[in-house]
Amino acid sequence: MMELSNLYDDFRNPDTIKAYASKITLLAKKLDREIGIMEVCGGHTHTIMKYGLPQLMPKNIDFIHGPGCPVCIMPKERIDHAYALAMQEDVILVTLGDMIKVPGSNESLQDARSKGADVRFVYSPLDTLKIALENPTKEVIFFAIGFETTTPMTAALLDLIIKKDIQNIKLHINHVTVPEVMTTLLVDSDNRSVKNRIDAFLGPSHVSVITGSKIYEPFALEYGKPVVVSGFEPVDVMQSIAMILEQLIENRSEVEIQYTRAVDRGGNKEAQKLIEKYFEKAPTFLWRGLGEVAHSSWKLKDVYNTYDAEVIYDAVLPKEQCMDHKLCLCGEILKGMAKPPQCTIFGKSCIPSNPIGSCMVSSEGACAAYYRYGNL
Repeated sequence: MMELSNLYDDFRNPDTIKAYASKITLLAKKLDREIGIMEVCGGHTHTIMKYGLPQLMPKNIDFIHGPGCPVCIMPKERIDHAYALAMQEDVILVTLGDMIKVPGSNESLQDARSKGADVRFVYSPLDTLKIALENPTKEVIFFAIGFETTTPMTAALLDLIIKKDIQNIKLHINHVTVPEVMTTLLVDSDNRSVKNRIDAFLGPSHVSVITGSKIYEPFALEYGKPVVVSGFEPVDVMQSIAMILEQLIENRSEVEIQYTRAVDRGGNKEAQKLIEKYFEKAPTFLWRGLGEVAHSSWKLKDVYNTYDAEVIYDAVLPKEQCMDHKLCLCGEILKGMAKPPQCTIFGKSCIPSNPIGSCMVSSEGACAAYYRYGNL
């Protein structure tokens, strides 16, 4: 286990971290119970584990790792869609890099590539344009994933496809939204619900750049849960935790922005308009490990069905729901009901090079973060 003195030395701003650690310790002494803080974003989970922030927390402060990794929450059925599309003749499937190892019901996109499928990974959805123009006889399908952060880029891609009249690009949309799943975690009627363990949220910063902090206001006003939109640096997270504790001690529940250098209440209006132009809310979306969450994803508006791979290729797309491995606890981990070491296959049969559960696939997944940084 890393010594605390050595841990401080690894920070970019060790004195600032020490100061916030001391402040958090003093604030925590004013609490009369254990406090659960859910970081919604997988990027925050990565920071928390990489820099050993749990070691800096008093015993009555607990991190709850939420469902904020877009790869981790992708159900096997959707991975099976990607696999089926990739295996179609004269199709190039394009998606973001983390998707390659995500296990579907049987095989992954990496397996599809090994069988000769043309699967390509890009850093930006707009790279799809170049691939399509270089392969005019191929159908290029962009398998779009991500939260509100990446949705505007997919909308921008469609905007250019239409303006440039590019005929050989189709989109398979898997964009999900944060507020609905946060609500589900709070109002879940299951007896083992995490709702009574979540006292506050660390709001995801990149999502909030697009949406603005206003989307979290119902959680403070209706549910009495403080939300602090935090940056990703360790000092950002530490400052945000202190802000949350101050709210709880003062019996306040508000939305505050720690990440003021990039986030405001209103968000990016142009990006919001672009999303609203091409997308509408789907009735429901199946979140891996969480189940169906109403109005928690986007779909292309019907007028753009000629670009919708899910409509065009409906006949070849699998329809069956798939169960996760019976020993995998990813669902419980995404709900904040379990920590990765509690899973019997964690670090044994389930490792980053052989991910059985989705939380081990992406570097932002809770299991991958624990495996890499947890000294477990």
